Amino acid sequence: MSFDIRSIKLGKDVTAEDIAEDLEFLDDWEERYRYIIDLGKQLPGLPDELKTEDRFVRGCQSQVWLETDFDSDNDTLYLAVDSDALIVKGLAAIVLSALNRQSPQAARDYDMDAFFDRIDLLGHLSPTRGNGLRAMVAKIKHQATQLAA
Repeated sequence: MSFDIRSIKLGKDVTAEDIAEDLEFLDDWEERYRYIIDLGKQLPGLPDELKTEDRFVRGCQSQVWLETDFDSDNDTLYLAVDSDALIVKGLAAIVLSALNRQSPQAARDYDMDAFFDRIDLLGHLSPTRGNGLRAMVAKIKHQATQLAA
C-alpha cells in the first residue's frame, strides 16, 4: 500500500470548527485528551522513507515529521504529520483540521494562536509540548509562505 497524502480528510471532512464544537461539548480535560488521542489515531503514519531530516520538526519533545504536497492547479496545500507519541499525533490532527487542504495563503494567514485560545489548548499542555506544537505550526506556515510567494 502506498502513502497518499491527499487521502487525509482532516480539513475537509473534519474541520477546525468541528473539533472546536466537539471539545466544547466535552466536560473535562481528561475527556478532551482522550478525544485528541483518538483524533491522532485517525492520522495515517508516514512511511519510513519519508521520515527524513528535512521533514523533521525541530523543537518538539517527541519525534515529529511533516510532509507537504502542493497542487498548483488547485492552489491547495496538502499536509501529513507523524509522531512517535499519540498525543502529539492528536495535536497534529487539530493543526491539520485548520490548515490541510487550504491554499498556501490561507494556511499562512490562519490565526492558530486564536484557535488554540478558543479551545483553551495551550493552558492544558506542558510548556515543552506547547513549544513543540508551535514549532509544528511554524514549519507549516514557513512552507506555506514559500509556496504563496
